[in-house]
Amino acid sequence: MIDLTTAPKQPSAMRKAVAIFAGVSMLSIASTSANAAGTLAGTDIVNVAQASYDGPSGPITVDSNPVTIKVDELLDVTTASSNTGDVVTSPAATTQVLSYQVTNTGNGQEAFTLTADTAKGGDDFDTTFEQIVLDTNDNGVYDPGVDTVYSAGTNDPVLNPDQSVTVFVLSTIPAGAADAERAEVGLTAVAVTGSGAPGTTFASAGDGGGDAVVGSTGASSEDSGFFIIQAAQITLVKSAAILDPFSGNQPVPGATITYQLVATTTGTGTLNNLVVSDDIPSDTTYTPASITLEGVGLTDSDADADAGSFDGTQISVALGAIPGGQTRTITFQVTID
Repeated sequence: MIDLTTAPKQPSAMRKAVAIFAGVSMLSIASTSANAAGTLAGTDIVNVAQASYDGPSGPITVDSNPVTIKVDELLDVTTASSNTGDVVTSPAATTQVLSYQVTNTGNGQEAFTLTADTAKGGDDFDTTFEQIVLDTNDNGVYDPGVDTVYSAGTNDPVLNPDQSVTVFVLSTIPAGAADAERAEVGLTAVAVTGSGAPGTTFASAGDGGGDAVVGSTGASSEDSGFFIIQAAQITLVKSAAILDPFSGNQPVPGATITYQLVATTTGTGTLNNLVVSDDIPSDTTYTPASITLEGVGLTDSDADADAGSFDGTQISVALGAIPGGQTRTITFQVTID
């Protein structure tokens, strides 16, 4: 495991030992054995030439002086969104999470500074940045109180070549965000040793005392994740039909009123635990067992399995989770006293 809570990278061998063997505040990081950038930084490439010839007593070999070249550290990094698609959210939601993978694609151990951008142009709305969090237990899921809150310059993640860390960016969604709107959030990782145009060199700043050289990524990488609003709204329309004792439609005592409630949902989201209720009007008496849902009769008891109930003062129908674009029709009857 690599310590992600060490101080920013310092150009010395001691920094390596501290980063690798620190015994507290350890974070697990995914690792592979491959080396994306080739030979490890600090490796000495030693070469000796030979000349041979036939002497009076047999073959003679002469070695050249050894030439040693220390492999410089290549500074490279990739940042990639870990979200499988747009992350569904709703207006005014807090602690909304986007996930990213930061990978050291250089050939030396390197620390990386992380920054989030919640105000990128071209999307429909901007989120409010809350915090960046490092995946302490390496399970790929944000665990409040377990994962480590990131503070730039304090616990910049230190990664070996080809090692990765999962990073979470937490946001608050504005209350005014509308259904189907999207927000883009970027995460950037930059090598602490330095960044810039490929080929930029930082003298003696690499692993093993060699130079550090900026690679093809510029030692800086950004990727974006997206939120999408999936919200639903409901309209409730009530109507009444009257049947009087004389087969007419006059609201006289003894006439039956059939109320119809039409609930219509709109939007791309779902309304959960949707319940429609209606008080029994004064000067009327509820007609027992008259509740229907989509034309199917419901009981008055709230102790059975169906959705209807009557508690003596109001009828109620529990509709459950209703996606946008659907309609439910409820009826019940009362008699004018």
